Amino acid sequence: MKYAILYLAFALAPAAPSQEKVNPGSLVLQDFSQRVAEYLKVRGAAAGRVPGLKPTKTAAEIERHEANLAREIREARPDAAQGIVFTPEIAAQFRKLIAASMKGPAAARVQESLKRAEPVWLAGLRVNMTYPHDVPLQSSPPTLLMNLPRLPSQLEYRFVGHSLILRDTEANLIVDFIRDAIP
Repeated sequence: MKYAILYLAFALAPAAPSQEKVNPGSLVLQDFSQRVAEYLKVRGAAAGRVPGLKPTKTAAEIERHEANLAREIREARPDAAQGIVFTPEIAAQFRKLIAASMKGPAAARVQESLKRAEPVWLAGLRVNMTYPHDVPLQSSPPTLLMNLPRLPSQLEYRFVGHSLILRDTEANLIVDFIRDAIP
């Protein structure tokens, strides 16, 4: 009986307010990771509809495979638009992370690396666009990339002008992008 009364007292007692504080930035990056995972599910289903590449591949075979995979991904996400992965909240968090890299101890190296890299500009940048083969992929400073969330091997970050793009490496497809990501 004594234990029943004690149990009842605990059960009816008001819950103590939570003392844990949640870092809003980490919640935003968790949302980003979930959106990347959702893209990878769509991509995986699309890849299942495309014949795989044989070990003896020519440039023409690679381009054909790339185009077929990109087509299947586009068909699987016909309404994809800017902000599908990089929501306004996620884009704002990425801008903060990039700005921190540009102001931190490695800032001079990051800025010098961006100046040395061949600047890339694309007119009409849009989601589901094939990254043009005649436009070089600008290298991204490793010290800047270290501040951004890790990506699975199928995706990479690239800079186009001041925009940060999320690129599918095998499909050569722009998954999403953030305008004015670099201050």
